[in-house]
Amino acid sequence: MQLFYHPQLDQSVSQFTFPEEESKHIVRVLRKKVGDQLMVTNGKGFLFTTEIISSEPKRCKAQVLKAQKKHQKMHWFHMAVAPTKTNDRFEWFLEKATEIGINEITPIFCEHSERKTVKKERLEKVLLSAMKQSLRTYLPILNDAISYNDFLKKEHSGLLFIAHCEEDEKVELKRRVAPDKDITILIGPEGDFSTQEIKSAKERGFLPVSLGDSRLRTETAALVACTTVNLINNG
Repeated sequence: MQLFYHPQLDQSVSQFTFPEEESKHIVRVLRKKVGDQLMVTNGKGFLFTTEIISSEPKRCKAQVLKAQKKHQKMHWFHMAVAPTKTNDRFEWFLEKATEIGINEITPIFCEHSERKTVKKERLEKVLLSAMKQSLRTYLPILNDAISYNDFLKKEHSGLLFIAHCEEDEKVELKRRVAPDKDITILIGPEGDFSTQEIKSAKERGFLPVSLGDSRLRTETAALVACTTVNLINNG
């Protein structure tokens, strides 16, 4: 099955037109024609069975045959992670996290961050492509990048964790995660969180956790956290 995307679709829509870029891909690349059925998601949980009724390359039009809602899991998983020095490594994390399952991502800039800017539009395209490729119907929320201290000032509910490499009293993440509980976890840059950043997180209720005995790259640590949360909630 191949999945397509149209953010404006909902249960009230009977006919719709794909955006120009998606239309070109459907008609010119995939050579779909009138009568062919396409599976479409709006990124908000709905999966639509549709049929092409007009195959113009710039304005492919379809009608909705069936709509079904795939419900979210009971927990909400939010990861605040420092962008890596190279873009491709951070994009790799976003792709894999979407495939595994994550609800919300906030890029954070820390004291030791080597990257202080991100191109949100490009990252959103990575998330969208990964959602379609993995046949998921929920598009993860990508928040604007924010400083670490400003992120801590926000209200956060559920289980709060910070993964860092300093010698500290830490429990393995897999022993802290509980099924069906909202989770927010902080993942630092290549140079790790500073001592003051760790202290500030603790003061805001974030519990220190370990992701294993090895020292992991930022994107690897983030992916290990994603996998751990996913396994606990699918066990």
